[in-house]
Amino acid sequence: MADVEYVQGTFDTLLDDPGALSLRETTFVVVDLETTGAAPDGGGITEIGAVKVRGGEELGVLATLVNPGTSIPPFITVLTGITQAMLTPAPPIEEVLPSFLEFIHGAVLVAHNAAYDVGFLKAACAKHGYPWPQPKVLDTVALARRALVRDEVPNHKLGTLATYFRTPRQPSHRALADAEATVDVLHALIGRLGSYKVHTLGDAIEFAKAVTPTQRRKRHLAEGLPHAPGVYIFRAADDRPLYVGTSGDIATRVRSYFTAAEKRARMSEMLAAAERVEAVECAHSLEAEVRELRLIAAHAPPYNRRSKYPERAVWLKLTAEAYPRLSLVRALGELDGAYLGPFTSRRAADLAAAGVHDALPLRPCTLRLSARTTTPACALAELGRCAAPCEHRISVEEYGERAAAPFARATTGDPAPLVDALMARIEVLSDAQRYEEAAVVRARLAAVLRSTVRLQRLVGLTQIAELAAARRASDGGWELAVVRHGRLAAAGVSAPKVHPRPVLETLKATAETVQPAPGPLPAASAEETERVLAWLERADTRLVETSSGWGSPVRGAARYRNLLTLAERASSGKDSTESS
Repeated sequence: MADVEYVQGTFDTLLDDPGALSLRETTFVVVDLETTGAAPDGGGITEIGAVKVRGGEELGVLATLVNPGTSIPPFITVLTGITQAMLTPAPPIEEVLPSFLEFIHGAVLVAHNAAYDVGFLKAACAKHGYPWPQPKVLDTVALARRALVRDEVPNHKLGTLATYFRTPRQPSHRALADAEATVDVLHALIGRLGSYKVHTLGDAIEFAKAVTPTQRRKRHLAEGLPHAPGVYIFRAADDRPLYVGTSGDIATRVRSYFTAAEKRARMSEMLAAAERVEAVECAHSLEAEVRELRLIAAHAPPYNRRSKYPERAVWLKLTAEAYPRLSLVRALGELDGAYLGPFTSRRAADLAAAGVHDALPLRPCTLRLSARTTTPACALAELGRCAAPCEHRISVEEYGERAAAPFARATTGDPAPLVDALMARIEVLSDAQRYEEAAVVRARLAAVLRSTVRLQRLVGLTQIAELAAARRASDGGWELAVVRHGRLAAAGVSAPKVHPRPVLETLKATAETVQPAPGPLPAASAEETERVLAWLERADTRLVETSSGWGSPVRGAARYRNLLTLAERASSGKDSTESS
């Protein structure tokens, strides 16, 4: 293979940030190919023409015929004038590529319908062992579509544009002539771009894409933001938060909202209303994620879909009375009963409650029953679907042992009684070929398992009064976090080659004071604690110290994770919301 050291890596003469390189200072190589008309398979190129320009001045020309190794179709000869006799003594593409790659080194590649020409060149490089150098590419067709309106030109063919701009050189279906005509069209288009406030290479590349006028008009909002992890807030003219997001690089992420990559209709609407972007730098990604959740919960920005209303979470509570029942609650009081949740909606809670009632003889009624006075039974008792504690057909002690205690144990320990009962019911229904009913029970089983697995995982952390952890940062320092009752109380970083212990001690001394409230989630939302858990469970995170042990029940719900995965997979695409 030929020596290809000169093309190793990317074009190092291009600026790291093309947005800062003015079009006048940019070196362009305008290229055009003639081919046999076949698909790009590593061959088929019959002629290469390339012109290097910068600031309107021509710097160099490369033009050569290429022997494609195959015969030329007659219609190609008629179109281009290139004959088989002309190509027979020409060098093959593998001998031309080194010179061509050296010629385009450090330049922006320009072509008319660039995907076609670049596709042939990349395929040739791949076939003959030359690494494609990944140059920036500018397509004059895309530029023309954005800069010219239909009233000006009927189409965007090279000949049409050359005629419209009255270029001194016209295309003729020969590579060099077409490349020279494309140079003239490129310069004419650049002259048009100034009216669109496009002055840099980065601007031109984005302009050529499907960027909306709103994105172009508002892209100044991305200026001056830090290249650091944190939270960004799009604010309206009256300073209302419109959208809150997080990123490991605020500046890069916010800039992406003003590119063609952003296609969400809601974001286009948000950008139209936005007047400024506020950045909140954070120590590391965990602090950024937590701050994002708290800001969304506090302000409920209209363009954030998720995590807006944590107060709407609901719980299933086992009431504290002679014959306990399940009650749907939003607020957690003193721990006078077992809780299951949190659920993001009443619908999800009802599905889990239906699963519990399928498995255990908990009464579904809402009456407050007395251990001394009876109450008339409902139809469920007559149908054998309730043990009728209202008529004292079951004692308080037996009811507690058969119904209440298994539910309480399932929330904090072993959910086997619920799982075994639901699995047995699914088996009976399946054996009777009552598959739709079995699917409903399976969905209820998944809801029960999902909530118990989640609750026990959260409680394992929230019961720890203080936990300190560290994770090695990319620069060699340490990311540090202090967590109290599942809430991120402090976050910081220690510099490379500096012992992290003094920084951690300072964080602990200045960390937020957390007074735990009643319930399984005493200090933070479920979403925040789950973000903390995900960070702590990363393979490269180290636990520095904890005020108490961190563990899970030996026979807890986690052992049913595989069953939960199977149930969810089987229920995917089906209506799993029925709770009748």
